[in-house]
Amino acid sequence: MTMTISPFLTALGSEGPPADRAKDMDLYGWLIGSWEMDTVHYLDDGTIQKWDGECHFGWVLEGRAIQDVWIRPKRPAPSTMYGTTLRIFDPGIDGWHIIWNDPLNRDHSRQIGRAEGKDIVQLGNDSRGLKTRWRFTEITATASIGLARKDLPRAILGKSRMNI
Repeated sequence: MTMTISPFLTALGSEGPPADRAKDMDLYGWLIGSWEMDTVHYLDDGTIQKWDGECHFGWVLEGRAIQDVWIRPKRPAPSTMYGTTLRIFDPGIDGWHIIWNDPLNRDHSRQIGRAEGKDIVQLGNDSRGLKTRWRFTEITATASIGLARKDLPRAILGKSRMNI
C-alpha cells in the first residue's frame, strides 16, 4: 500500500519553531524524533506489568506546538494504548498547556508543564478527576530519559524508560 501525505498532514506538520518562539520551545523540543519505550507499572497490589512501545514527536501548528503519538506495544502487535499529546507553550503563564487523549482506552488529561531544576514537571487532572504529576528525569544528550507518573496523593503507579 502506498501512503501519500494528505493536505491535512501537510498543514499540521512544521519543520521547526518560529524564530520568535524558538527559545521557549526548548523545554520539549529535544523530544522531536522517534523513540522506543520500555514501560514498567507498579500496581497497588504489588503486581509489576511490563510493556514495550514507541513514541513519535513532531513540530505542528507552524511550529508553535509539539504533538506526539504514544503506541504500546510496538507495532505491528495489537495496541493496548494508542494516544496523542499536544503541547502548546503559553507565554502568558510561562508554561505549557498539555492535552493527552487515548481514544482506545477512553483516557484523557490536561496538565501544565514547566521546568523544575533539570527536570520537567507536569501537573493536572486525568479523565477520572484524579490529580496527576508526571516528572521527566535523567534527561541527557544521549537521548535516554526516565519518566515517572504519580497520581496524587497516591503512590507511584508507573515508570517508563525511553531510548531512541
